Amino acid sequence: MAQTSTTLSGAKSHVVDISGSDISFTATSGVHTIKSTSTVLTGSGKLAVRDLITVTNTTNNNSTFTVKEVVSTTEFTVEEVVTTETADGSTSTSLDHTGFVTDKSKGDGYYSQPDGVHTVAYQVVNLNDSTDDFNGTIKMQGTLATTPTEDDWFDVSGTTMTSDQSTTNHAYNFTGNYVWVRAKVETTNQSGNPSMVTSILLNN
Repeated sequence: MAQTSTTLSGAKSHVVDISGSDISFTATSGVHTIKSTSTVLTGSGKLAVRDLITVTNTTNNNSTFTVKEVVSTTEFTVEEVVTTETADGSTSTSLDHTGFVTDKSKGDGYYSQPDGVHTVAYQVVNLNDSTDDFNGTIKMQGTLATTPTEDDWFDVSGTTMTSDQSTTNHAYNFTGNYVWVRAKVETTNQSGNPSMVTSILLNN
């Protein structure tokens, strides 16, 4: 089988943290939603599908969630379970953009080729200053499910890059009968440091 090359991610930056006293959480018939009455949550320069957000300053929903679907600029659904919680109009809830997962890409198991080697290359930003360097980790995840949910993904051993600002390029080989693979980026960058990933490339 011929080798294929896939761009899992192009350049992506940390978006400005979002806060508002009008942010609510609802769980209805298996759909888990975060929404506001006026605070802009999605759109240009805001959150997008597959972004990871860490929620703070709530009673029941201080956790990290994955954006599943954008409904409007003030509403999106998430992969994980939320607890219904209505905004009280005075307590400011914070949504911090703490990373993202890439769209899934076909792994070797998709083609029934369990002995194939995958190679992934991460390129991150390193300008040797505290405001423009990527701080965090990147790892590959795999699944054996043909139609995976968030619970079906697991980390692929030996593919984790932890930023140390010594280089901008990191490459890893891994072998496995994965039906789908994706990259997961987690960052401690704050709003004043937008730098995250330049590119993530996969060969298999």
